[in-house]
Order: sequence, then C-alpha cells, then structure tokens
Amino acid sequence: MNLDEIARLSGVSRTTVSRVLNNKSEVKEATRQRVFEIIRQNNFKPHAAARSLAGGRTRVLGVVILVGVSELFSWPYFSLLIQGITAACRALDYSVMLWLAEPGHERRTLAQILRTGLIDGLVISSMLVNNPIVPALEENTTPFLLIGRHPTNPQANYVDVENLNGARKATAHLLRLGRRRVATINGPLNIIAGADRREGYLVALRDRGLPVDSNLIRESNFTEAGGYHAMQQLLPYAPDAVFAGNDLMALGALHALREAGRRVPEDLALVGFDDVPFAATTVPSLTTVRQPIQQAGQLSAEMLIDLIEKPQLAPQQIVLPTELIVRASCGFDLQSALSA
Repeated sequence: MNLDEIARLSGVSRTTVSRVLNNKSEVKEATRQRVFEIIRQNNFKPHAAARSLAGGRTRVLGVVILVGVSELFSWPYFSLLIQGITAACRALDYSVMLWLAEPGHERRTLAQILRTGLIDGLVISSMLVNNPIVPALEENTTPFLLIGRHPTNPQANYVDVENLNGARKATAHLLRLGRRRVATINGPLNIIAGADRREGYLVALRDRGLPVDSNLIRESNFTEAGGYHAMQQLLPYAPDAVFAGNDLMALGALHALREAGRRVPEDLALVGFDDVPFAATTVPSLTTVRQPIQQAGQLSAEMLIDLIEKPQLAPQQIVLPTELIVRASCGFDLQSALSA
C-alpha cells in the first residue's frame, strides 16, 4: 500500500490523504474518517522516511550515553534506564537510536548525530559538569532533555533524582546506628550524580557537627573494580562504615572487605545507591538508596516527546524522590530506617 492506493480506495486525492496522515485541520471530518477506515482495513503504516519528508518528523529519539562501551554493558543502571525510555517510546509510536559518546569525543559524536537528520530529539544521560554537548545543542534547534540536572543553566530540560538527599539519608542512617568513622567512596566529581552524592555525605556530617576527615573520602569511577580498590585504600584508616556512591562500587567494597577478613556489618556497615537487582542478593544483602531508574527513563522520553510536539512549552524539570532500603549490610534496623 502507498498514498496513491489509499487515495484511490478512499475516493480522495493523494494530497488529502497526506493531510489526514499529518493531522492537518483543513480536511472534513467525514473525509478524515473515511481515509482512516481504509488505512485501518489495510493495516497501512507510512514509511518513516516518507513521514519525515511529508511532516518534518522521523518519530525517532536519540539517546546519548556519555560513557564508553564497557561501562554501558557493565553498569546495570543503563539497562534499566534504556528499558524505561524504550517502553515510553513504544507506547507513543516512537523509535530509539542509541549513541555512545566516548569521553573526549562528545562534540564529534554530536556532530555525527545531527548530520544524519534521523532524530527528532535527544536524551542525554550521565550528565557531566561543564558538558561540551549542551552548549553545542543550544546552538542547534534540536530539542533535548538531560538525565541529571544542569549545574548552571536554569532553562535546561531535565529529569533527575534526589541524589544529594538520598546520600544524606544513607550517611545519616549509618551515624544513627552509632557508626562514627563513616567513609565514602564517591563517583567521579565531573558527573553531576557523583558530585551531588558526595555533597549529601558531607551535609550529613555537618548536620551532626562532625568533622570531615579527608582520609575517609575516596573518589572512584562507579565500577566494581573501582569500589574494590577504593576500599583497599580506606582500610588503613579504620572506617566503621562506608557509603558507596552506587551499588557496583559497594559490591567491589564488599569483596575487598571479605578478602581482608572484615565482617559486614559486624566490623563495618555498608550502604550503596541505586538498588539495582543484585543488591538484594549479595551476602549480606545490601542496604541501599533506591532511585526510580526505569521511571526516570520513561519520564525523560515522555517529556522530550512533549517538547517536540509542543515547542512552546516552558522548560520541563522533574526531580524524583529516593528511598532508603535497609537490609543486612548495615544491620537491619527498621525503626532507624523509617525515621531516616
């Protein structure tokens, strides 16, 4: 089937069929319904390229993840995020095109994406401080949405989670349990989430008038190996608790502690961040801060599609709540968890 055949069966011109498909107002309702009935009977689906030429849209969202290939496939966070994005796109009849932007090559990747002409808008994940992609996109007309707040641009569209407050709750919970040498393994400080979670740790210490010991702070890279090496570096300073900036680093820390003969939670309490699926099955099970990863992905796609279809919308910004999930790795204390 093509537009000419639909036009012949409907008894209208090819131009009228095109107007119906592009939801133009200058078509009588009876004619519109007749064309739609022929389309339904013949299960007609316009080719994406043809729709782009006729209506200026491809109904394709680009998803740009600012990490390398190894990180994409080793971090459970990204698979959950992409599931949320694709679920929303599927429900709204959009497709997804995934791009990886290796560190240092962000601008080149963006130029490649925009040259294709295949996308209606972009979702940018793993938001970096001073991200070079954002200024380049602001010079372009392509709608975009960030996963992670922008540190300086109040007009940027984004979906974020309560990274700072979630980290504060996790650290406060450890302090409430009587731990006094609470260390942190935080993610890279050039990533918004890493910087915010480190600040949440510091806020919890300040709230209780406790000094900040730089020996108890290690920056890592959100990977299991990074958490393992950071925990090895912390052990000589005798922490009695650790807040890790994500569950992968907490898992690496757990391996290092087991190797060093340290018991969790008896000798050292451990808390992660994300609540990815393996967190409930580690031994001991991992206390963590749950963030709604799939919901963030779904909302980012829905919001971006709104921005594409309604360009006059004001900046869209949503911050989703986090929840402390208390399990065995810090000693199960439900009352403390409820009051955190």
